[in-house]
Amino acid sequence: PCTLTGWWENDLGSKMQVFKVDNDGNFSGNYHTAVSSAKKPIQPSPLIGSQHLDEDGQHTFGFTVNWKKFSDSTAVFVGQCFYGDDGKEVLHTSWLLREKVNSEPDDWKATR
Repeated sequence: PCTLTGWWENDLGSKMQVFKVDNDGNFSGNYHTAVSSAKKPIQPSPLIGSQHLDEDGQHTFGFTVNWKKFSDSTAVFVGQCFYGDDGKEVLHTSWLLREKVNSEPDDWKATR
C-alpha cells in the first residue's frame, strides 16, 4: 500500500517529512516550503494530518501546516497517493492558504 511515511518533494522544491502514520491513519511531520511571500526567512513548519487507509492502497489524505514560525498564515492540503507508471508512489494534492487580514472587509483577499 501507498504510505506517506518518509520524505516527499514537490515540483517547486518544497519538502515534507511525514513521521509514522498510526493505525488510525493519523500522522505528523514537518513541511519545508521552498516558496513564500512572507518577509521573514522561511523555516520548517509543523504539520498534522490524517490518511484514509483502504484496501486498494491508493489512500486519500489531508493535512494542515501552521506557518507560525515565519508567517501569519495556515495552509490545508488534500490529496491522494497513487502508483506512477514507474511503480513509484506519487502524491497529487490541492491546497488552500489562509493569510491573516486586519479587518472583516478584507476577508475576500485572505484565501488563495
